[in-house]
Parts: sequence; structure tokens; C-alpha cells
Amino acid sequence: MNLNYNFNDKKLLELALTQSGVDSKHNNERLEFIGDRVLGLSVAALLYDMYPNEAEGGLARRHALLVSTETLARVATTIGLEKHVRHGHMTSGKINHILANAMEAVLGAIFLDSGFESARKVIVDLWTDLAAAEIVAPKDAKTALQELVQKANSGALPTYVYQEPTGASHNPEFTAIVSALGKSATGKGPSKKAASLDAASNLLKILAI
Repeated sequence: MNLNYNFNDKKLLELALTQSGVDSKHNNERLEFIGDRVLGLSVAALLYDMYPNEAEGGLARRHALLVSTETLARVATTIGLEKHVRHGHMTSGKINHILANAMEAVLGAIFLDSGFESARKVIVDLWTDLAAAEIVAPKDAKTALQELVQKANSGALPTYVYQEPTGASHNPEFTAIVSALGKSATGKGPSKKAASLDAASNLLKILAI
């Protein structure tokens, strides 16, 4: 795995690569929790330095893209992490989520192993090119859908309905249904936010047809 970091405590890395489907008690979920926060702050600081003239809204959109499931899975694949993750059953629909969670857990493990600065250096090394590649601050699917609907329907907003989550309590799946301009779409994800983003993305595809 091309991480450019050597662990002092190898057990932390092993834990970071263990998905809950393999071990319901000793897995990477707690490390993922820490890694998410370490990544968020590190990317925010990176963007603040890289784009000194950009407003808060633009920085926020860039940040959302860089800490998204898709970007995390992309980074994980780039460093070869997928070859080392211990998972119960990596179905095609959950590959990105499993890789993203493991990537966050590895970052959390580095933080616990040798502190924030070590984790930040790894993140800067892996994320700087990605941050620089987006010349125009991207819009997430919910923002893009809202702007499309407001423009086409005199200021109206999309409506979101959330269903009760399904699955195990430690690994729930949320479902969101978004409606706008006479059309609806459904999205799924490990959180309400992820499900609503997925739903918005799906509705944008329908409206573009």
C-alpha cells in the first residue's frame, strides 16, 4: 500500500482495514469516526491556503467534493488500499462506501499512532493534486438541483422525503425521495445527507433527458 507512512503500532493499521462485516466488535468504525474529523479539518486548511481569494461558499463546495465518498474511494484505490481491506462481502453497490470508510479509518489510525501533524501531512500529500484539479468550485447535486428548479419554476424548491433506515444499527441504509418539476427520484446512502445527494443526482439525470 503506497501510503508514505510507517506505523509504529501495526495493530492500528490492521484494525483500520477491518470492516464490521468481518468482526462486529473489533473493526474500523471508531477509527473512521476520528479519521472523518481529521480529514475534514486538514482539507479545510489546505483549501484555505490554496484559494486565498475564494469566498466561503466556494470553499465549502470544494470541501464537500474532496471529502465525498467518491473522492475517498478514488484515493483509496490510488494507493492500493482495496487489496488490503478485510471485508465480509464487498457487493458492487457498496464498494465505494467500504473503501471510503477504510480510507478514513486509516487516517484516524495515523492520528492515533503519531498525532495530527503526521495525519495532515499524509492528507496534504494525497489530496493536493485533487484540490488543484478543480479550477471552478463544483456544486453538489442538491445545490445544482435547487438552482435548476428555482430557475425553471419561479423560486420553487425541491422537496425531500426520508424513509426509515434499514439494515443493522451499526451499518444503516437511508432512503430519500426528492420531487421537483413533476418528477421524482430515489437515492440511498449510509446517512440522510448521502441519500439526499444520491436522490438529487438521480433526479438531475432524469430532468436532463
